[in-house]
Amino acid sequence: MTSRRARRGAAIATLCLGSLLATGCGAFSEPSRSNAAATAGSAASASAVPRAPVVMFLGDSYTVGERGSLVENAYASAAARLLGWQVIVGGRAGTGFVQGSSARTPFGVMFESQLGWRPAPDLLIISGGHNDARVPNVQVGPPARDLLTRARQRWPGTRIVLIGPLWGNDSPPAAALAVRDQLRTVAQQMNVPFIDPIAERWITGNRAEGTGNAAVFIKKDGVHPTPEGHRYIAARLVQDLRRLRLANPSRATA
Repeated sequence: MTSRRARRGAAIATLCLGSLLATGCGAFSEPSRSNAAATAGSAASASAVPRAPVVMFLGDSYTVGERGSLVENAYASAAARLLGWQVIVGGRAGTGFVQGSSARTPFGVMFESQLGWRPAPDLLIISGGHNDARVPNVQVGPPARDLLTRARQRWPGTRIVLIGPLWGNDSPPAAALAVRDQLRTVAQQMNVPFIDPIAERWITGNRAEGTGNAAVFIKKDGVHPTPEGHRYIAARLVQDLRRLRLANPSRATA
């Protein structure tokens, strides 16, 4: 009996081994063509998912947030969330296109130290001029032109947008308007889109008087936006970028 069972077991083992060699028998078989095609299709679909644009900002406290606040709560980060960007925010409170004091660093220096060494973004947004208005007879044209020139040379295919001074009420002083006008002229000469928050009346009224949207969107200091104000400014920026067809930017290729 034992010998008969042994012979039967050997026969079954031989049959299975033959099937394994002929067809790949069970778990050791290669994937079928349909499975391989499905796997390849899944990989192709994954690679076809669009890449989120990389956008860099350079600015003052409006862009990075004033002392004690978080950059992720400022309008630049809020705009990135609205448009699904990968964002890098550079800059520092109290700065501008010119150096206001020995303790401050102008945009040109911060561009090199914070942004310029990175891989090229799809879009660079430079926003400033508010603090430059504090300097008597300031000339922001030359440093603004130099900054835009260096950015283009560093990243030839990157789109660039220039935003004029942001102001906490609808009555900016003549010095702020002069800075705005110089920046607008440089942008026109260099064929760079220019966004003008003052002319577009992003902020209306005056917080101290409780008038206009400043009563809600500007803090008691009369300068910096509230959290609601940052989200509002982000929404206004998104409107302008959509008008300029830059809400979903991509680098130009040669």
